Amino acid sequence: MSFATQFFSKPVRLLAPMEGLTDPLMRRILTQVASDLGRPYDWSVSEFIRVTQNVLPDHVFYRFVPELRNDSRTNSGTPIHVQLLGSNPELMGENALAACALGAPAIDINFGCPAKTVNNHRGGSVLLDEPSLMRDIISAVRNKTPSHIPVSAKIRLGYTDTSNMDGIKKAIADSGANWLTIHARTKTQGYKPPAYWEKITGFTELPIPVVANGEIWNHEQALRCITQSNTPHLMLGRGAVTRPDLVAQIDTPAALLTWHELIPHQIAFLEGEAKSDKVLIGRYKQWLGMLSKGYVEAKVLWDSIKRVQDKQDIINRLQFQAYNDSL
Repeated sequence: MSFATQFFSKPVRLLAPMEGLTDPLMRRILTQVASDLGRPYDWSVSEFIRVTQNVLPDHVFYRFVPELRNDSRTNSGTPIHVQLLGSNPELMGENALAACALGAPAIDINFGCPAKTVNNHRGGSVLLDEPSLMRDIISAVRNKTPSHIPVSAKIRLGYTDTSNMDGIKKAIADSGANWLTIHARTKTQGYKPPAYWEKITGFTELPIPVVANGEIWNHEQALRCITQSNTPHLMLGRGAVTRPDLVAQIDTPAALLTWHELIPHQIAFLEGEAKSDKVLIGRYKQWLGMLSKGYVEAKVLWDSIKRVQDKQDIINRLQFQAYNDSL
């Protein structure tokens, strides 16, 4: 059975890797919401693991992808693919092999990260200006990875502009990648609207599945993205964090998660693992700030807790909201 048949027999919905945002705790919460709504993510991709000078020890893989200890799945059963970032083909291949030995169900390669510190160290989207190196990296990973485990790549449309798209497409075609995810903006465009979904169309000529990503915040935008990009497969990023029910709404617009229904998930987030309560509160406030774009109630809560530094105080306020809502 081909990977296309195995993984893409129907339109897939994926949760995006977002550094500092979709960490293991956030993945657990968002994949649980999706599962509860009856439209689980087909899989999620981990935050990138940086490959620099050596084969990483097991504990590094487990830190970024603790799901490896649970058959590479979240508690709700969503598979987690391991994403690597680096510029040395041989080292990338060796680290891919190490991740597979720990149980990674698939390897994804990051050519999309726009962070300046990453790009300055020849990683992420800066490699879009070096298609031949991209090809060599993917090929090395594909050659080292066991044949039954797929290798994918995530890219942007280019680094400073889209003039290199043909070279990037040829590199992907020659690399042995099993599928491709495209964030429909260049590095220079960052996350500023709009996303240029129509530019993904040229990549759908490749004989592998293509997943569209970028600026999908609601049902209508998802449908426009599918039409303009010429692919039914979507990866959801910030929109999925802002509206955790987005994955279900794409196919069933009435599948809404109310604020009341979201409260237990927020409490579960605050009761999750972190280096410290301070870190956890900061992460929660980051999420709450994003939720305020999708829920009026989140803005009200944000205004009341923005200076609160006691985790139990925040949990108590959420529980009070839940109690009042149930009356």
